[in-house]
Amino acid sequence: MFLSRKAKFWAAALVIGIQTVRSSAFAQAQGAAPTQGGPAQTFSFFLPLLAVFGIFYFLIIRPQQKNAKTHQLMLKNIEKGNQVVTSGGILGKVVGVADNILTLEISDNVKIKVERSGIQTVKAEGKGE
Repeated sequence: MFLSRKAKFWAAALVIGIQTVRSSAFAQAQGAAPTQGGPAQTFSFFLPLLAVFGIFYFLIIRPQQKNAKTHQLMLKNIEKGNQVVTSGGILGKVVGVADNILTLEISDNVKIKVERSGIQTVKAEGKGE
């Protein structure tokens, strides 16, 4: 089975978390005397949780924030003459720009108004159709 890098990290984090819980539960089931854990034991208990959070941050949260920033920058830089694709799949040329409303010409003498946030991609100027 071929797993992506992200899936392998999640699997490893899950295994670490399960092993931590199983080992402490097994020790209690065997009647082992509870130890008076100090800071080292507390840290070793939270280490898998920190690892899972780190994996979450670097594989999911951080790339999502980066994509959101680039999309916001793209939306901010839309100007007249750009070819755009809306989130609904409509292709058009920007002929009017207001604060949050763009006027798109999707055919000869056919214009629609779209919110700026409804734009999915901006194509290179002069291309399209």
